[in-house]
Amino acid sequence: MRIEVLGAVQAWHDDGRPISLGGPRHREVLGRLVAAQGRMVTTDALVDDLWDDPPSSAVGALRTFVAALRRAVEPDRPPRTPPRVLVTQGTGYLLRLPREAVDAHRFQDALTAARRSPDTAAGLGETLALWRGPAYADLPGSSWVEHERLRLEELRLQAVELRADALLASGGGAGLAAELAGHVAEHPWREPAWGLLARALHRDGRRAEALATLRRARTMLVEQLGLDPSPRMQRLETDILTGSPDQDPPGEQGPTGSTTTRTPLGPRTTVDVARTLALAGGDALVGSRRDRLTAIVAAERTGDVTLTARVIGAYDVPAIWSRADDPDQARAVVAAAERTLRRIGPDGPADLRARLLATVATESRSADTTGAALETAHTAARAAEALARDLKDPALLAFALNGVFLQSFTRPGLAARRDEIGAELLTVACHHGLPAFAILGHLVRLQSASALGELGTAAEHAAAAEALAAAHESPLVPVLTAWFRARVTAARSTEPGGPTAATAAAAYRAADGDLATSGMPGLHRGLLPLALLGLRLLHGRPAPTDPGLDWGPYLPWAAPLVLLAQDRAEEARAALAAAPEPPGDHMQEALWCLTAHAAAALDRPDVAARAATALRGARAEHAGAAGGMLTLGPVERYLTEAEVCAGTAR
Repeated sequence: MRIEVLGAVQAWHDDGRPISLGGPRHREVLGRLVAAQGRMVTTDALVDDLWDDPPSSAVGALRTFVAALRRAVEPDRPPRTPPRVLVTQGTGYLLRLPREAVDAHRFQDALTAARRSPDTAAGLGETLALWRGPAYADLPGSSWVEHERLRLEELRLQAVELRADALLASGGGAGLAAELAGHVAEHPWREPAWGLLARALHRDGRRAEALATLRRARTMLVEQLGLDPSPRMQRLETDILTGSPDQDPPGEQGPTGSTTTRTPLGPRTTVDVARTLALAGGDALVGSRRDRLTAIVAAERTGDVTLTARVIGAYDVPAIWSRADDPDQARAVVAAAERTLRRIGPDGPADLRARLLATVATESRSADTTGAALETAHTAARAAEALARDLKDPALLAFALNGVFLQSFTRPGLAARRDEIGAELLTVACHHGLPAFAILGHLVRLQSASALGELGTAAEHAAAAEALAAAHESPLVPVLTAWFRARVTAARSTEPGGPTAATAAAAYRAADGDLATSGMPGLHRGLLPLALLGLRLLHGRPAPTDPGLDWGPYLPWAAPLVLLAQDRAEEARAALAAAPEPPGDHMQEALWCLTAHAAAALDRPDVAARAATALRGARAEHAGAAGGMLTLGPVERYLTEAEVCAGTAR
């Protein structure tokens, strides 16, 4: 089936037959689940969204709406077979549909793709044609509807402007000036729209009208809003006067919100902008990584080794996770840093060498690096730290300590060591006004306290990190701390009177929804299935077997337990035999514990013995909790299982 919400809420079967969705409440339930984008919405949340003052019969009425919708969307489903589209999960419901089956999701995905690949943005016209009117046009103006309507409308306006910007850059877009005139008339407060209209007019040979447009924009902004035009608008006016308005001014943001690259920036300026954008997360973080590598390549081409070293070492963005978001890009940065180190030589400026070594350490994430490269990264981390201490440069020391932290996962059971690193990071950052590294210090200490089961201490660091993030515009921090709170809910779901396992699962899913758009795929991929597996193990239940779960990098260690849950013991034994040794990263204790549990279940004493040997140093820690985002419970439990199976229990 397919669903449309960019206009009135409508649905069709795969063969094109319209689906009768019923009354307004039925369409609102369907629309609310569409807005959740595949995540579960609890019954309580649905009731609150549908009724301002829910009657006592609200839950029963909701179930009636759901049942009617299920009959409508799957009319041929045999009796007593589970629904495939509108699914019950935990304490609520979700829509299980591919994203391309929903017009709003297709639109958002196309916009995201165009932001990441500006060369494709001119093709957004087809995507914008999906809009038939205001989103959810036939639903009442409840708070969730208004929120979604405003959110999607803002994305639509951004798409209009992104497409216009791309067409102007490529020299296309006949009739664009007329389109943009209507856009500006409808949305006069959007300064980027005025700039686009002026550029379109000038491109059409209407220079006087372009200048008049910018003057009208200035008058409107000053007289009605009390705002001066941005430097970007002022420079555009200068460019039109001199006859060269086709480029956005260097270092400014175009209508997409991302730094334009059509007018090349100097590599040092580019990396400074990229460093700032990285802390914003989402598309800005993705673009930041891309722009950083572009700047490094440009610097290397100049042949100026000092410039190249400064550009590479300037990107001291705090890093918290031991798996890269873009491993290929990270390897390219490491290679450039190592080339530059060789050119500088051992007698080169100590500060440049320290920053290059810290870059090697932070970009050689332990989950993605093996063998000699991993040993090189360990050595680089120690060398960068030593140089930074000798130089007595606090900002450089904080950067170096970040590398030391990321290289501190050499074996299970090192949470206390990482806590020491986090404590020093906090001291340095707080004494010398380095808020980004102070946030990192709190997050490192949150992780170490989580690994040691000290949830009260971890919660204090979570709150402190959130307070700093709010003051210094670091929106990624609440994404991480939401996962920590879900991890706490999971741990407490085993306690008498604690939350239910379903509540914990819902908390994990809610946290995962925000993480999905954070621009951190190295952290996101596979995390939710691993968290749900840990929750099931806490409650003595088999692994989840939903084929839609993307286990990502954790599949080799989860597969034996998933196959066991499907009664496929021989395949589980083969998967256990094929599983490699877990990498030295945030999840190493969790993956060794999965190996130990599977070995005990399948009676493989040889594998159990290896797992027990690896886990003994982490006996006092909690499996999976080193990242502060999930838990499988105490390592002691899995270590004991392995020792009993291996015949080494005392």
